[in-house]
Amino acid sequence: VASSRCNPVLIIGATGTGKEMAALAVHAIRHPREKFVALNCAALTANLLESELFGHVKGSFTGAEREKTGLFELAGAGTLFLDEISEMPQDLQAKLLRVLQEKTFRKVGGTKDVKCQATIVASSNRNLKEEVAGKRFRRDLYYRLNVCPIVIAPLQSARRRDDIPLLAEYFLHHSNICPPKQGKIRSLTKLALEALQKHDWPGNVRELRNVIDRAI
Repeated sequence: VASSRCNPVLIIGATGTGKEMAALAVHAIRHPREKFVALNCAALTANLLESELFGHVKGSFTGAEREKTGLFELAGAGTLFLDEISEMPQDLQAKLLRVLQEKTFRKVGGTKDVKCQATIVASSNRNLKEEVAGKRFRRDLYYRLNVCPIVIAPLQSARRRDDIPLLAEYFLHHSNICPPKQGKIRSLTKLALEALQKHDWPGNVRELRNVIDRAI
């Protein structure tokens, strides 16, 4: 997907599976010298989210004392990562769809069309098909995003069991939770690895990282 021209890119996976890491990997392959800009769509109100994405012109609303550059423009020719896209209000979903189709947008209160050059990577921890059926997500936006979806399996999945020792070793060697021990703990016992591989990991990779940090 990263080496293709697919734009937008959709990443689906449960919380803690590493969706942002997958987005960073797509960016590193496709735009290694450009900006990576991330936004959590669940963290802002509808008005703030629109201003963050599109920017605004001076005086466009109360408190808009100066012009603001939005993230579509700030990302330039790099990547804009829209985390938890399913939490975006439906009126904004319609505006996002227009950007994806036209590759242009207008700042809040603006009249000029601004070109969007960035690769848009969207992620969701929800089943977007179910969100569409429940009328919580726009059908047209879903089909526009769902070109070559990257589906990240949960850590409890049978096909990810071999990832557990690899991830555990990585976190062991890169943890900075206890500086005096950094570099001194070099491996996990066979018994510890067996225990890790038997666990269900409801918190996915994030939970595994926390367990290794706690063990250290």
